[in-house]
Parts: sequence; C-alpha cells; structure tokens
Amino acid sequence: MAGIWPGDIQCAALLTFDVDGPSGSINRNPEAVNMPSLLSMGEYGPKVAMPRILDLLDAYNVKSSFFVPGFIAENHPQLMKDIVRRGHEVGHHGYMHEPPATLTAEEEWDVLRKGVSILEETTGGRPLGYRSPSWELSQRSLGYLADLGFRYDSSLMGDDAPYLVNAGEGRLVELPIHWLLDDAPHFSYAPSLGRAGPMKSPDEVYSSWKAEFDGLYRYGRSFHLTMHPYIIGRPGRLLMLERLINYIAAFPNAPFMRAIDVAEMWS
Repeated sequence: MAGIWPGDIQCAALLTFDVDGPSGSINRNPEAVNMPSLLSMGEYGPKVAMPRILDLLDAYNVKSSFFVPGFIAENHPQLMKDIVRRGHEVGHHGYMHEPPATLTAEEEWDVLRKGVSILEETTGGRPLGYRSPSWELSQRSLGYLADLGFRYDSSLMGDDAPYLVNAGEGRLVELPIHWLLDDAPHFSYAPSLGRAGPMKSPDEVYSSWKAEFDGLYRYGRSFHLTMHPYIIGRPGRLLMLERLINYIAAFPNAPFMRAIDVAEMWS
C-alpha cells in the first residue's frame, strides 16, 4: 500500500454528475414553473447533454456516479435505466433539490425516504450514496443516512481525501468535495435566480482543474469533480472535459472510479 490508497493507487479520480435538470430552479423559486426559458435550460441536461456525457464516458471506459433528484428520476425513467445499463452508479440527491438545512426534521426524513423509493423503482437498486443539494446538510442528516443504510455521503469539505464521519450510532464514509471542483461557480448564469456572475471560458476552467489535479496527485489524495449536465454538457465545455480526461489518463496509478467503489475501500 502506497500512502493512503490500497495497492499502487496514487490518486483516485472521480468524475461525478448532479443531474438536477430544472429541480434546483423550482426549489429556489417556485415561480420558476411559470418561466419556460429557465426550465428549458435545466431540461437541456437530462434530454440533450446526458446522452453526450454517457457516450463520452463510454468512449474512455470511465465509470461514474450520477446523483439524481427523485423528481428527475420520475420524469426520465429511461435515462435512469441507461445510466445503470452502462455500469454507472446512481446516488440520492433529494426530491426537488431540497437543501436539508432548509427543512424540518420530518420534511428531511420524508424527502430521503421518498427519494430512496423512487430511485429503487427506476433503477432496480437501492442507492448507497448521498449528496445534499447545494451541499447544505442539517445536523440530523448523517444520522438519517446511516439509519437508511447509506454507505457514504458526499457533501462536506473537511479534507481532500475520503474520511470517516460520525453518523448517529455508526459512521459513514465521507467523499469530500469543494466549490473549486464544481462547474457551477465557474459557468452558471441564470439572472432570474440572481446568478449573473461572468461565465469563465472552458480554457480558464481547464487550467484551474488541471492545476488542482496536479496538486492532488502530488499529495496522493482524491480528485473529485462535481458537474451538472445542463452546465458541463454545452459542447465547448464537454470538449474541455474530454481534454481533461485525456490528461488524467496519461498519469500512472490514477484510476477513474465510481464514488461507491472508493467508499467501499474506506468502509
């Protein structure tokens, strides 16, 4: 075992996707249901971008994890089957992209149970991983996840490699993330939701992500990228992602892995 990883792994590379569709917009602003332009931007993700993303991952034999709100799974059951058929993982991401910190205890529990039921129905398997919408857990969340049989969470930022967190009477594996390795802060633009910051070019983001991979590889940690199909799936950005996949693939002992496979190394 070299460093923190089993065998001769130097750095695990996780390319993960939050398939939000329009759920995040509806949750942030219920009036979004009356904004067809805003909704269409979200629907671009599951309808147009996801087939391209899945084909790109197939071309490089990369297996990934897709965190899906129950609302999206209900409305795109064939997409869910396709994700699983291609060997990817499906994780829990709320129902209508509800940040747990905004919910009461009863509401949070109901959203978790509802999402589990929908994902089981649409994928044929129970989700083992969870990522909180907007990365805002409540004080109850980890305990609830343990009670429901989840193996890992991916919502915290306390390290740059997996670690264990207390969860009620037990523990969960935490697969940490960071805003730097999220496409939304770099690319998201939605004036009707108050997001009007300047969009970066694919070259700027590639440079930032490449630099972070170089550092994480040097220190033997994990490169955990979070992307949203309606954002990263724009053609020019998808070509940037392909360029990044090629860059990482040239490094020895830096396998692309699903989140559940990494979690099982640490549980």
